[in-house]
Amino acid sequence: MAGIPFGHVLALSGILVALGVACATARRNLIMILLGVEIMLNGASIAFAAAALRWQQLEGQAFVLFIIAIAAAEVSVGLALIVHLYHRTGSLDPEKFNMLK
Repeated sequence: MAGIPFGHVLALSGILVALGVACATARRNLIMILLGVEIMLNGASIAFAAAALRWQQLEGQAFVLFIIAIAAAEVSVGLALIVHLYHRTGSLDPEKFNMLK
């Protein structure tokens, strides 16, 4: 396999997952939390695609397609919920959404 070494691609995907976790846990904004989850899914997609290329198996690419579909559904449902909660409370702070208590 010519090109980028497999370890470097795994390091990139690990960095993306770590940045996504940091973004999802450190931010106090629902849109930034959603963005952090998307970054984590992209990191996992890169790892699956690299593994599929490394071992010449198509299952990794199939997982990437499923991750893309799940990410699209998650964004659409998540943004709809965020818009609804913003209209209901007037804020994007997750601490204010304790309506179920």
